[in-house]
Amino acid sequence: MKHLTIVVPNGNNNISSITGAFEIFNKANAYWISLGNKQLFAIQLAGIAETVEFNNGLFMVKPHTTISAIAKTNLIIIPSLNHNYNLALEGNGLLVDWLLNQYKNGAEVATICTGAFVLAASGLLDGKSCSTHWSVTENFRMMFPKVNLCTDRLITDEKGIYTNGGAYSFLNLMIYLVEKYYDRQTAIYCSKVFQIEIDRNTQSEFSIFSGQKQHSDAEILKAQTYIEQNLNEKITIDNLSLMFNIGRRNFDRRFIKATGNTPIEYAQRVKIEFAKKAFETNRKTINEVMYEVGYADVKAFREVFRKITGMSPLEYKSKYYKEALV
Repeated sequence: MKHLTIVVPNGNNNISSITGAFEIFNKANAYWISLGNKQLFAIQLAGIAETVEFNNGLFMVKPHTTISAIAKTNLIIIPSLNHNYNLALEGNGLLVDWLLNQYKNGAEVATICTGAFVLAASGLLDGKSCSTHWSVTENFRMMFPKVNLCTDRLITDEKGIYTNGGAYSFLNLMIYLVEKYYDRQTAIYCSKVFQIEIDRNTQSEFSIFSGQKQHSDAEILKAQTYIEQNLNEKITIDNLSLMFNIGRRNFDRRFIKATGNTPIEYAQRVKIEFAKKAFETNRKTINEVMYEVGYADVKAFREVFRKITGMSPLEYKSKYYKEALV
């Protein structure tokens, strides 16, 4: 029998991803047994402390055991963390060391949402792909520049390490892991019981782009502001670099270093974020919104919109504009 460890970190963290993972894998075990198989996983909650409080003491979890009592496990699930990452990491140093040892001994590791910060702190994500909640990408990039952060991916799977996007998208990761360890039939059963969409692979449509401003390059900040305040212009990067008296190659390099995006990617994301809000809130046609954000070619606008959101402009408007549903 394999061993599954659902970690209960110290700190005021997220309880839903702990209980959700526990319930889904217990249901998968029960279904697997009902098909005539032997139980696949022994499932344990393991903490650093014997009891852990959540939601400022409103809830309390008593893990089955502590991580120090687990010499070997096969799969580890790290839940979402408190968004005070430095505090969360400070309180879980023993967990980081334990993860390193378990992975070296053959365990696979899955992180939920901001749980990626703990795994990244161990160094196990260096040079690997990683997803996390779209709202924390700036902080994550600054803290862990060696990690290949894939903000649009819902799930990454690389060398026995799994990560996923934000909040309740952890349910999709659990179904993914159920299929990986049990089979497709068990995954479909769990997706139906818990009513979780199966095979979802992107969090693009949920991302809210607010611009990466947590850097100290004053000229690039001015360029970002110019892009944001001139949505209807077809901005060329050559003109933008001239405006701020920076050579084009140097401008590109500084922009990428400061924001994580090329200037063109940044302009596209700003324009598409504006277009998304327009589609969500008013009756304007696709063409009207397209012109407002500086596009004159429907095909080009549609391609950029789909690249960033995973949906066409019409699909997005149909899904999120309330009057379109009536």
